[in-house]
Amino acid sequence: MTGLEVASVYIAANILILIWLAFRVVTHRARGKISMGDGGSSDLATAIRVHGNATEYIPAMMVGLIALAFLQAPNWAIHALGATFTLGRLMHPVGMSGGPIQMRQFGILLTWLCMVILSLALLYYVFT
Repeated sequence: MTGLEVASVYIAANILILIWLAFRVVTHRARGKISMGDGGSSDLATAIRVHGNATEYIPAMMVGLIALAFLQAPNWAIHALGATFTLGRLMHPVGMSGGPIQMRQFGILLTWLCMVILSLALLYYVFT
């Protein structure tokens, strides 16, 4: 498997996460017959925010994984960052949607940690 293929696994997984979260928004909209905004529904507002949070973090990380693959980082590094980030992106919406707050906290911690490590890895591979 090439680095780009490894990165593609996590890109696919995170696209599915985005679709799952978008589907939750659409379901809440249909249930409440709300086409714009949140219509005063706290459940819809939460679903919108959860989806929005994912759209804030996932694209940048996926671009970074592709760059890491192009810089010929080892596959294990791409797997480690991609899998850990994806786990964090799964944990975060659970914690934001009524699950244990620790899931949300640990999810964002994993997200940020992976993004910082990815940034440092990119700089390392560019300048060495």
